[in-house]
Amino acid sequence: MNFGKILGITALVSTIAFGNTLVEKVKNSGMMAIPASNYELLKLIDDPKDPITDAKVELGKKLYFDPRLSRSNLISCNTCHNLALGGADNVGAAIGHKWTANPSHLNSPTVFNSVFFDAQFWDGRSAHLADQAQGPVQAGPEMAAPKSLVEERVNSIPQYIEEFKTAYGDNVKIDFERITSTIAIFEKILVTPSRFDQFLNGNDKALTKEEKKGLNTFIDKGCASCHNGIALGGSLQPFEIAAKYKFAQVGDFKGNERGMVKTPTLRNIAETAPYFHNGAIWSLKDAVKEMGSVQLGIKISDKDADDIVVFLNSLTGTKPTIVYPLLPASTDKTPKPTFD
Repeated sequence: MNFGKILGITALVSTIAFGNTLVEKVKNSGMMAIPASNYELLKLIDDPKDPITDAKVELGKKLYFDPRLSRSNLISCNTCHNLALGGADNVGAAIGHKWTANPSHLNSPTVFNSVFFDAQFWDGRSAHLADQAQGPVQAGPEMAAPKSLVEERVNSIPQYIEEFKTAYGDNVKIDFERITSTIAIFEKILVTPSRFDQFLNGNDKALTKEEKKGLNTFIDKGCASCHNGIALGGSLQPFEIAAKYKFAQVGDFKGNERGMVKTPTLRNIAETAPYFHNGAIWSLKDAVKEMGSVQLGIKISDKDADDIVVFLNSLTGTKPTIVYPLLPASTDKTPKPTFD
């Protein structure tokens, strides 16, 4: 009798069984994969009333990178949501107009996969990306540009006018809402499928044994109760359920009127330190342990935290290729920058 062969077959069956069991456990926890099919993905992120097209995406990308949408001509969407830095800025509090730190010491969330969020902003005040894009452009501590200034700048540039006509038709009205909704269309395609998604979509070998162990621990500890859905976050949840956050005194943010705070996505979390709404924790392991205390009322051991971090690293996804755009030239009619 070939015991080696039998043991090998037994190990294979056990691996397959564990993999299938874990996939079911993950799905039952509410965690979801980014669809492997582009067709299925498009059904999730597209809006039939304003469909995604190549022309809109390219125009939205230019506007996303264009600092002339700010009062000073120095700050673009990419300044705080840097696509080369995990879609964030890697500083504790976002820095905006006149080198001003966010007055509530709020950290810039990643823009990657934000199309899957149930709510935008830390307090969830915007339901979708098109509305969210309007806020930072106008906000005093961010880009500080009134709607009228943004409209005048864009409409003073002939190439932008032609690109809007190409994207939307000759009769398009290039107003603030159209400009920011076009930025949102570009943001919609910033989706980053990871090996975790491959695992849920049927490739059992996409995750290592250690990553599967960390995923299992992640679910067993209760982390998926908030970090679920396709975004593995992005919904409004009560904060400080079980204990006081140790850095609660950093900034004055208390959530929305009901004390609810948007749960950060865990996708690409290894690239988006510092963590929490006020960017007060720089270590991913420390963030995991703090969340255990604050939200779950448990002490997560160093070993369990290490295991969870191993899994979280598997959520670093493949980024879409973004070629930095060449922006159209200003004209004599383009309003000059101001720094007041």
